[in-house]
Amino acid sequence: MDFFTTMHYLLKKISYGLLVLLGVVVLVFVLFNVLPADPARLTLGQRADVASLENVRRELHLDKPMPVQFLLYLNDLLPIGIHPEQEARDKLHYLTLLHISSSKILVLKTPYLRRSYQGKKDVWEILIEALPGTLLLALAAMLFATVAGIALGVLSAVKQNTWMDTSAIFASVLGISVPSFFAGIVLAYLFGFVLSQYTGLHMTGSLFDMDPFKGRVMNLRNLVLPAITLGIRPLAIIVQLTRSAMLDVLNQDYIRTAYAKGLKRSAVIFKHALRNALNPVITAVTGWFAELLAGAFFVEYIFGWKGIGKVTVDALEKFDFPVLMGSVLFTAGIFVIISLLADVLYSIVDPRIKL
Repeated sequence: MDFFTTMHYLLKKISYGLLVLLGVVVLVFVLFNVLPADPARLTLGQRADVASLENVRRELHLDKPMPVQFLLYLNDLLPIGIHPEQEARDKLHYLTLLHISSSKILVLKTPYLRRSYQGKKDVWEILIEALPGTLLLALAAMLFATVAGIALGVLSAVKQNTWMDTSAIFASVLGISVPSFFAGIVLAYLFGFVLSQYTGLHMTGSLFDMDPFKGRVMNLRNLVLPAITLGIRPLAIIVQLTRSAMLDVLNQDYIRTAYAKGLKRSAVIFKHALRNALNPVITAVTGWFAELLAGAFFVEYIFGWKGIGKVTVDALEKFDFPVLMGSVLFTAGIFVIISLLADVLYSIVDPRIKL
């Protein structure tokens, strides 16, 4: 594939991704702006006087019609926007492109997700602080699901129609059927409470714990239960995909040829068959990794794991709209990026696939 064809494909995918994000922006903005809560009162509290509430409404542009509010929000989100110079200095990380008037400038900037109603912190700061926890949880869950899923899928295919095969299929169907929040509650109660003295695990806990003598210490044991909980469903999918793909590949002529040449069974299975069976697995891994970042919301909340999911659920309880909108848009952006990377990864793993 030549350079221009590749660039055309990438630009087309990026354009589709931007349209998806625009749709998400419209949906999120309308959804959160029709809720009955008053952002001005959420910002100042229930005892605020009328004059203060009106000032906050003007500052947040709540005194303007909804279409105007949407355009102002879009102006904040876009990497290029028009802002008053003083506002840019106070709120944005920006580079001045053009002076439009004595007070307004065209700037190149980081998308501005506004500030939390409750903590008054920039939403970007809140999300960046929470992101490492969610990424670590999603990576651990996906690593567990991928390694265990491929191993069980290969075993199931090689031992087709045996009790091992039947057990793997039954476990994968059960894993798909059980919702993550239910599995999380069961695992937390069983291994984090009933059997806690044997497992050394706890029902809740984040990556860092506070020790009265050592201060802030890392505790990777708190990652075990939420990672397993989050990884159960993709594990079940990967087992079935690997088994199906392996059975198909093992019946191919080149596999028979490899056996005829005297190659060891392990070499045929892992060097030839497994590599050519990985495409559907890669599809599942990349797709599920993006979904795990979003699906971690309730798992993080159940286990008290500090990440974007817990931040979002806490913001929902407090009607903190900027944090809610920012986390949804942030997650949607990750979906788009991973989708693009997945297409590129297919062509690297299997040269027969072209972009």
